[in-house]
Amino acid sequence: MRAVAVLLVVLFHAEIPGFGGGYVGVDVFFVISGFLISTHLLKSLRDHGRIGFGSFYARRARRLLPAAFVVIVATVVAARLLVSPIQFGHVVTDAIAATFYVPNLWFAYNATDYLAEKTPSLFLHYWSLGVEEQFYLLWPVLLAILFRLFTARWRMAIAMSAIIVASFAICQYSTTYAQPDAFFLLPARVWEFGLGALVALALLDGRRLFAPRVAAALGWVGLLAIIGAGVVFTTKTVYPGSAVAIPVLGAAALIAAGTAPGGPAAVLSVRPATWIGDISYSLYLVHWPVLMLPVAAGAYMEHLPMWARSALALACVPLAWLLYTYVEIPGQRITWLTSARPRRTLAVTAGAMATVVVTAMAAGLVAQTRLDGGRPAEPVVLRASPAGTGWVPSNLTPKLSEADDDRPVLYDNGCHRNLTQTELADCAIGSDPTAARVVLFGDSHAAQWYPALQPLAERGEVRLESHTKSGCPAAPPPDIASTSCLAWVESVAQKLAADPPELVLLGNFGKLYLRDDENRAQQWRDALTAAIDRLPAQSHIVLLADTPSTGVTPSICLARFLDDADRCALERTQALDSELRAAERSVAEKYGNVSYVDFTELFCNATTCPSIIGNTLVYRDGSHITTEMSRVLSGAFIAAAEGYLRSAETTGPIPARQDILTMFRAPRPAPLKPAPPGPAAG
Repeated sequence: MRAVAVLLVVLFHAEIPGFGGGYVGVDVFFVISGFLISTHLLKSLRDHGRIGFGSFYARRARRLLPAAFVVIVATVVAARLLVSPIQFGHVVTDAIAATFYVPNLWFAYNATDYLAEKTPSLFLHYWSLGVEEQFYLLWPVLLAILFRLFTARWRMAIAMSAIIVASFAICQYSTTYAQPDAFFLLPARVWEFGLGALVALALLDGRRLFAPRVAAALGWVGLLAIIGAGVVFTTKTVYPGSAVAIPVLGAAALIAAGTAPGGPAAVLSVRPATWIGDISYSLYLVHWPVLMLPVAAGAYMEHLPMWARSALALACVPLAWLLYTYVEIPGQRITWLTSARPRRTLAVTAGAMATVVVTAMAAGLVAQTRLDGGRPAEPVVLRASPAGTGWVPSNLTPKLSEADDDRPVLYDNGCHRNLTQTELADCAIGSDPTAARVVLFGDSHAAQWYPALQPLAERGEVRLESHTKSGCPAAPPPDIASTSCLAWVESVAQKLAADPPELVLLGNFGKLYLRDDENRAQQWRDALTAAIDRLPAQSHIVLLADTPSTGVTPSICLARFLDDADRCALERTQALDSELRAAERSVAEKYGNVSYVDFTELFCNATTCPSIIGNTLVYRDGSHITTEMSRVLSGAFIAAAEGYLRSAETTGPIPARQDILTMFRAPRPAPLKPAPPGPAAG
């Protein structure tokens, strides 16, 4: 079973076709761990009436930490030599979190999307080890309490079942309202370990749970559920959610089936499978940095071909055997630790943790600090088909080191809603209460345009109202996981229907929310149509074409190639989703009060979308523009907005896209004619 689990994970991370759901292998590991650990603890309680906590934790430390710490140190050293200095700061932070077995807490705090992240941590795979270690800390204590409270095994089974049900409910709730918490945090995962523990309780006396034929069939069903999930699931599957029950129940069934004749145990017991199972922990530890470091060395701008990913995945096997043979096994058998009291092992563990942390921090202190090409660039001159700047200017705005934190003011003043919030922020700016009302509505890809619109509001020409929420498009597809998003969108739509604004600007990171299949364009057309139908017909609505994105952070690449910024430009064909853009344009053409604005030609030339234009850093991460780039585009954006507002007051034509590209070069039009007074906006 370990072999199946680890191979699914490795094949998924190597992006081998046909294993888009290989991440379920981690869930199989959780069930196995819950079964094995609980079997040991329950036998100790049955035979001795107690658990030797010191001995238990010392064995866990000797079993898990030597190999884990060696991989952490080796990864930090390799990263110091290979990765961008921008990323290396994150490597050090993540290494420290991994050392203390809290990376899952760190990744949840940062709302990391494990299944979609394209500039991932080199220690992202340590999240599952953090969950396991946290489980190991709590579960022995909980089992000891249950043993004292419920002497009858059936009562103990009921208590464990209640814990499983409660944790599964937390998993479902968190997947809906805070997916990173559901994925990374222990409360939503306890039930997976607990189900393995329940099987351990049932098998404690070595009795069979099922007749041989039933057990054999159950085993095959369990194995099919695991492999089937690994093959059928994708990164678009809502996970963990209810889908996680398939591989988890499959793993529990496979364990419960045991070695029944005719079952899958015979296949899983052949020597190659058991050998992979033996080295599975070491293979899990080494596979991620081996697969990711070569990509990081190219600063994530170049995707490795499948033959290279396959070769790296194969290379992980002998490397894992070396780690298993010379670190993992010897670490469990150090005589001067195994023959001593547990406190010696725990003291050595504390010292080893300190050593790893000091090593990581020392590597961080000697990291490269120069983050520009040593010469300035001319200020940006906005024009169609920009060529881009070929180096990192010394007067770059914002600086590469500041790109991570370069977010619109909406994030700091409480106006931007997070993943779980559903209430309206009702934030508005504009000195003239009688000015035309403009509403910015959508997810973070709408919020990124706020700096472009601020000057118009600050001059008193409009009242700018913002309704933006992370991970929540103004046009949510029907199967979007977040119910908090649906509730928030409905609240915004009701507010706008009750008090129609002159102009509504819709910004969405559409491709993030769509299933990756042949119907995605139709899904997006349907979602946009439903969104527009919810909005007041008397308002003019502008669909904003999404900005270029590839999911990788250009500043990471730029910090590594300071004198070759062209290497970090986004390929136009990859950065623009032509299928969704065509869908957006077709929707806009169906309505008399809807227009489509596309500033792509100000971002991209015929082949690339530069990461630096003039002295301006264009992207703060893999999918958002910087606040400075948004300000640079303010003239074009304002010209477009003013034109659409005037078109709402007259019967003249709405400017076409090609007109928008020239409007910002012309003298600024006269101020808008004031709109009729309306209710104050927040």
